[in-house]
Amino acid sequence: MALVCALTNEVPETPVVSPHSGAVFEKRVIEKYLLENGCDPISGKELKSEDLIELKTPALVKPKPPSATSIPATLKTMQDEWDALMIHSFTQRQQLQTTRQELSHALYQHDAACRVIARLNKEVAAAREALATLKPQAGVMNAPTTIPQPALASEAGGAAAHPMEQAGMNAEVIQKLQDKATVLTQERKKRGRTVPEDLVSPDQVKSFLTVASHPGLHSASVPGILALDINSADHSKILTGGNDKNATVFNKDTEQVVAILKGHTKKITKVIYHPNEDTVITGSPDMNIRIWHVPTSQTQLLLGCHDGPVTGLSLHPTGDYLLSTSSDKHWAFSDIRTGRLLTKVIDTAEVGLTTAQFHPDGLIFGTGTVDSQVKIWDLKEQSNVANFPGHTGPISAISFSENGYYLATAADDACVKLWDLRKLKNFKTIQLDDGYEVKDLCFDQSGTYLAIAGTDVRVYLCKQWQDLKIFNDHTALATGVRFGKHAQYLASTSMDRTLKLYAIE
Repeated sequence: MALVCALTNEVPETPVVSPHSGAVFEKRVIEKYLLENGCDPISGKELKSEDLIELKTPALVKPKPPSATSIPATLKTMQDEWDALMIHSFTQRQQLQTTRQELSHALYQHDAACRVIARLNKEVAAAREALATLKPQAGVMNAPTTIPQPALASEAGGAAAHPMEQAGMNAEVIQKLQDKATVLTQERKKRGRTVPEDLVSPDQVKSFLTVASHPGLHSASVPGILALDINSADHSKILTGGNDKNATVFNKDTEQVVAILKGHTKKITKVIYHPNEDTVITGSPDMNIRIWHVPTSQTQLLLGCHDGPVTGLSLHPTGDYLLSTSSDKHWAFSDIRTGRLLTKVIDTAEVGLTTAQFHPDGLIFGTGTVDSQVKIWDLKEQSNVANFPGHTGPISAISFSENGYYLATAADDACVKLWDLRKLKNFKTIQLDDGYEVKDLCFDQSGTYLAIAGTDVRVYLCKQWQDLKIFNDHTALATGVRFGKHAQYLASTSMDRTLKLYAIE
């Protein structure tokens, strides 16, 4: 039932009721009436505005006056609604465009932030690496930085600045080579077929595990260790050559960097640790060979005897002479005491040479070529005395066994060939997996084991030529492998920037 004002007979907007008559009034109207008369209009009793009781009712919604009472009025209403809809749609499109622009800007900022974070992470990694090697290098940095001037004469003067003239293989040099070969041959005969008592057994080699991994020897910005050698007199000292143009001398026992050798202008691909002195020899595609004094980290001699990248280095057993090969198609024989080039000989086929190593007696040596040939040379006669064909692809590594009877060779053909130097023939081929890359070969000092580095690191037992152990710890191509004293540990380097050591735990 609707409420109706007793005075106006209309539905009140603000209804109130009189406590005396119980009649309903419009508050606005009854207040005016009481102001003039002061009594209830129905009962006549005295009544004040404060005595009125306000009723709680839903708000009154007045109906809109009729407007669409004709077709033109209806069309006008529809047009107004359409216009309002279009204006709302336009506003929505503007808001969408603004949102898209804000999203695009946010995505750009996110991408820029990711790049900055990646750069900062790289810088943090480099800083951590530098911090890790800072303490070991403190002793290196505090070492004296000068060496006697005569030792640098060839570098400062003319030996490296101009093409080196050949001094020639005089009778004194040849006699020295012959005497050393005689002594070595006699020592080898005395040893006979006996092996050192401390040599690890094949079963022990099978139980080798990774005992250390050192990633901080070379720069992280140009990753990769390309060459490896171990000091045969002090097997705790390990030498590495890196893609970062530096050579590093590392002590595996103290786990400290002994020296960082800087001077080459390109990567270092070949390294030799002198067996009797604290001297290091390095070769590089910058066409130079550097002879370093480790305690001072300084270059003693700079040999510029090649016109192309240096591809092979081998130290003569006397410790006084160096064999080097290059892509300039020559091998060179130099005196590391004076820096003189004694002789330089072009390959018989006039092709680039890829590697070199002296025979244990020092009177012959082997070279590898880019056209798959392994060549044996007589040092005194400076002549090619034997060739070993059979590989395909450039020769990547060669290694003579300690007894001087065997030569192991590898190329880009996924196999290692073993040659008998007495019969001048291939007596064994170790076939590896398809696509296997061989980067380095090494017999241990007793000639009992052969190690292969490349796609992985493997150790073979000589004579039976069976594989004893395969190491797959490197995450990239292994580039170097060497045995420690009596094969009690094995070291390998890789393009993953690590030096790994394997031994019995």
